[in-house]
Amino acid sequence: MAKITIIAAIGKNRELGRNNDLIWHLKEDMKFFKEKTSNHKIVMGYNTFKSLPGLLPNREHIILTHQNINNNNITRFDDFEKLKSFLNQLEEDVFVIGGGAIYSQFLDIAQELLLTEIDDTSDADVYFPKFTKAKYKKIIIKENEENGIKYRHISYRRK
Repeated sequence: MAKITIIAAIGKNRELGRNNDLIWHLKEDMKFFKEKTSNHKIVMGYNTFKSLPGLLPNREHIILTHQNINNNNITRFDDFEKLKSFLNQLEEDVFVIGGGAIYSQFLDIAQELLLTEIDDTSDADVYFPKFTKAKYKKIIIKENEENGIKYRHISYRRK
């Protein structure tokens, strides 16, 4: 079975995004995301796919949606159970990159959450799902500050 990792940047109140865009644009966090997800499969919903500037290089895009997408460079699933079955056949790392509804679906089966916890709040229309931190081993990977905003890259590994 694939090792499923959720990767997200969230504010103090679990804010993820607004108007189908990121709230914070932190250069080092974008670099962290690229380093972690490059050369892996990335799973996302339709809105996250639409929010990308294009196909992300060196990553295989898997979209969970009922929308029809005419792009031979992506794999589309319209059913979560079929997607899970596909992932169960893999022996590799897979990263779930959003959005909120997709994170909620994968929360119970992901082995790791790689969260950028941003020491800031903002208006949002999409939030990261609530999760019980006691179920995970917390490892602070790195602490950063950019444009006066402090944030930490944290790994939550399921116990």
